[in-house]
Amino acid sequence: MSRRLAGQRMLTRVVCSTLLLPVLATTACHSDDGVTDVQTLPAEPGGQAEAPLHAAEGALHVAEDAAQAAEDAALRVTDGVREVGHGAAAVFVDRTLPGEDHLSNVRQLTFGGQNAEAYWSFDDSMLILQSKRGDLECDQIFIMDVETGESRQITSEGRTTCAFFLPGDERVLYASTHAAGPDCPPEPDRSQGYVWPLYAGYDIYTADLQGGDRRNITNMPGYDAEATVHPDGRIVFTSIRSGDLELWTMDAEGGNLRQLTFGTGYDGGAFLSPDGTKLVWRASRFDTPEEEQAYFALLRRGLVRPSKMEIFVADADGSDPRQLTDNGRANFAPYFTAGSDAILFSSNMNDPRGRIFDIWMMDLDGGNPQRVTHNDESFDGFPMFSWSGRRLAFASNRFNAVEGDTNVFVADWTP
Repeated sequence: MSRRLAGQRMLTRVVCSTLLLPVLATTACHSDDGVTDVQTLPAEPGGQAEAPLHAAEGALHVAEDAAQAAEDAALRVTDGVREVGHGAAAVFVDRTLPGEDHLSNVRQLTFGGQNAEAYWSFDDSMLILQSKRGDLECDQIFIMDVETGESRQITSEGRTTCAFFLPGDERVLYASTHAAGPDCPPEPDRSQGYVWPLYAGYDIYTADLQGGDRRNITNMPGYDAEATVHPDGRIVFTSIRSGDLELWTMDAEGGNLRQLTFGTGYDGGAFLSPDGTKLVWRASRFDTPEEEQAYFALLRRGLVRPSKMEIFVADADGSDPRQLTDNGRANFAPYFTAGSDAILFSSNMNDPRGRIFDIWMMDLDGGNPQRVTHNDESFDGFPMFSWSGRRLAFASNRFNAVEGDTNVFVADWTP
């Protein structure tokens, strides 16, 4: 093999074509991973095996140059699968950046569009995520095989978000606006700054792995979304049913409702700890009456401004809430480590301009913050550990072919 990038081999779909060059037959392959690999093999009898030795060396250099050029070529996305020129046979490219000591074997799983909030199945074999790719006008839900990278779309109406597997991995849940209309709802007006939309049509649904047998388990006016699931079946979600954005729990049928948070401001993005004893989430709180008034003014318009949010932790029933961060920046997407003894989260606290987000880790009391990702140019966020604790899924802008694309990555984790 004339050129190999560092990494480990994976099973991929491979398509090869043979180019007859002097002395050597050069086989260029492309796979779902899309990394170029050129193999040089002795020519068949009757070929040009009698060519001078320098011709063979020249052919080898041509093959190597072709491999490099294809690797550096722009990405072509077909159904979410990356192909780079003649892309490569079963070669894995490690996307770990310098300084990322907790991560290794960082593997890119999506290649173009907006892909985020990728969460593991309970057997760690699949990810479920929201994606806007190809001709899609807004986010839809996809299920992906982690080893092959193959994915399938399971929703097609309305706008969807925040999907998760249910225990047993035979059903999933997600939020969708499709009952309010099959078209994508309009994007929010950001002429007065960056805001998130809180579509009143969002309800939380469960479905089978093909998207069928869809059941509405919230069925309430107003925003219901951001649901996550514990292995014991408890579902935590955000709802405006109380008049403010608060955290609630329910079961898989939508019963046993209980409100967990009561503070004024946006409480969302919550997860229960693996051991089931704690709750972590992001929340906006206010230093002045004017900030609170501005929050409710946006809320009445179905909007929220996420530029100032802090990480909170509490007991699983919402009691004893404690604020962990206090940097006045955009802190979000918290997730417990597998041992429930530390918290990962995404934050722009290291960038004075507020544009660069990294994944950080801190103790349960907010102490000992340390950077996990070192992406000094763009965005890393939405971390989730596999249930074994050995791998981490996250979304990132790193190694984009198109500026602004967000892709899903999986890494091995070193505590």
